[in-house]
Amino acid sequence: MTDIQALEDRVEIEALRGEFTDAGMMHDYDRFASLFTDDGAWRMPHIPVEFVGRKEIRAAIERLQGHWEYFVQTVHPGTIRIEGDTAVGRAYVAEFGRMHDGNSYLNHSLYHDRYRRTRDGWRFTERRYEVRYLDTTPLTGSAPHPAPGSVRAS
Repeated sequence: MTDIQALEDRVEIEALRGEFTDAGMMHDYDRFASLFTDDGAWRMPHIPVEFVGRKEIRAAIERLQGHWEYFVQTVHPGTIRIEGDTAVGRAYVAEFGRMHDGNSYLNHSLYHDRYRRTRDGWRFTERRYEVRYLDTTPLTGSAPHPAPGSVRAS
């Protein structure tokens, strides 16, 4: 692999991680599911749940997002180790939000990722979520009206 190819791969994998957050926050469930390989898995052992395959992942993100009054996720760069057409990495996550039932969550977590190069670009073969800090103190803020052009579940 050339140095240029390694740089391109890293940029594409970072973009994939950014697309994951954007698709989830914008409620673009088809795009969210498309970021995984056909046999990809999204795992959250702390709940505990796991979803395998694009169909399950798409249904899961729509169902999970439906529980939130508002939800904000930010992702911070972590590690990427490329080995040919596969890679592993970690991404650091901060999230907060309030559910329709009034429960609030603020957490700092990380995703342990596995990636594969496909003809459509890099895709997740696995995202495993690990919560490192959780605060369920009620959030006092609120979600203002959406800006023109933004998307928010009703």
